[in-house]
Amino acid sequence: METTTDQVPQSRLVRTEIPGPESRRLMDRRSAAIPAGVGTTLGVFVARAAGGIIEDVDGNRLIDLASGISVTNVGNSAPLVVAAVQDQVERFTHTCFQVTPYLGYVEVCERLNELAPGTHEKRTFLMNSGAEAVENAVKVARYATGRNGVVAFDHGFHGRTLLGMTMTGKAMPYKKGFGPFAPEVYRAPYSDPFRGTGKLAETIDVLETMVGASSIACVVVEPIAGEGGFVVPEPGWLGGLAQWCTANGVVFVADEIQSGFGRTGAWFACEHEGVVPDIVTTAKSLGGGLPISAVTGRADLMDSVHPGGLGGTFGGNPLACAAALAAIDTMERDGLLECARRIGAVMLDRLQAIAASNPAVGDARGRGAMVAIELVGPDGITPDKAGAARVAAACHAQGVLVLSAGTYGNVLRLLPPLVIPDDLLDEGLDVLEAALAT
Repeated sequence: METTTDQVPQSRLVRTEIPGPESRRLMDRRSAAIPAGVGTTLGVFVARAAGGIIEDVDGNRLIDLASGISVTNVGNSAPLVVAAVQDQVERFTHTCFQVTPYLGYVEVCERLNELAPGTHEKRTFLMNSGAEAVENAVKVARYATGRNGVVAFDHGFHGRTLLGMTMTGKAMPYKKGFGPFAPEVYRAPYSDPFRGTGKLAETIDVLETMVGASSIACVVVEPIAGEGGFVVPEPGWLGGLAQWCTANGVVFVADEIQSGFGRTGAWFACEHEGVVPDIVTTAKSLGGGLPISAVTGRADLMDSVHPGGLGGTFGGNPLACAAALAAIDTMERDGLLECARRIGAVMLDRLQAIAASNPAVGDARGRGAMVAIELVGPDGITPDKAGAARVAAACHAQGVLVLSAGTYGNVLRLLPPLVIPDDLLDEGLDVLEAALAT
């Protein structure tokens, strides 16, 4: 496999305390220039990255178990992506697809129409971010159905725009102080097998009695709750929800922004449940590190909107389209779906063994290379947010980048690049296990 790892050694190296002196100096500049509301997980400034390593400005090399929140599935500066962007930037950088179109946009849409679940005819259009994709999916559903109601779920996260915030389940830090929010958005229980909540019958009862099927334009659901803590619904919940939507003329929207594009070992996480959504949203890893998002859906739904009703100045930028096509080619050429399944098996085996012997770990769960552990108190169920923060800090100090998540902030999620070397993955898990043991 051709890589850029010869420029970035694939080994962990802790030369200074983390963050080091140069990163701390740059953090001072950051604080003077950027609002405090833009948070930072770990204050190391990146100099280079490739494979499974992030190298900071102090020369420390960190094992990357975050992938920029599941953005660099194909790795940082993947060779095909770099070459495609270099070629495109020399030809033209922007025209606005709605002014003068270009082939790259069409090709990305064609590829996504092929990859999205289902054999029906599909249409795709492109935007810049996950939040934009979700909002546009809702626009299409409302237009096509003539209804207003939108159902989202506990533990859900759909972005930081007004509608995205409204649909997001967690108030702090995403919603606090930013209201009032968008109208006609309702919330239903999400299936959480660890806590035994959100059974299918309970969810459907809320839809029928608290909202009413005839009022609902769409149900927007993450096949695996991402920011909510990598919660994998119980088998049959997602499929039962999709069947209810079909029976009641409700558009079923799968938000695959974090779980899609190969992260779970399939192109889309809903494929594991045999679910074919009416509309699916993608972003994050779609662009191989460049900003691009997509809304892919049934042709009859997508074609219902009048000309000019969809679009945006930068949506499907030529550079991002070139990167997306190269990222898809990389996924296929290098067998990264299989890599995701293999990485996931390694992580889940290790983490489930830890959970069996360490009472602080209440649950180890996930699909493919989208895996998490939930930390709990002595009773085995009370969320331990402080414990999760301590474990994450211990990993960071040893040069392993992990992310927290969860409605209660007590989940540690692992999202390694799908190109991470086996020895680095094992080493990162060793560090995590040692941090949990202490």
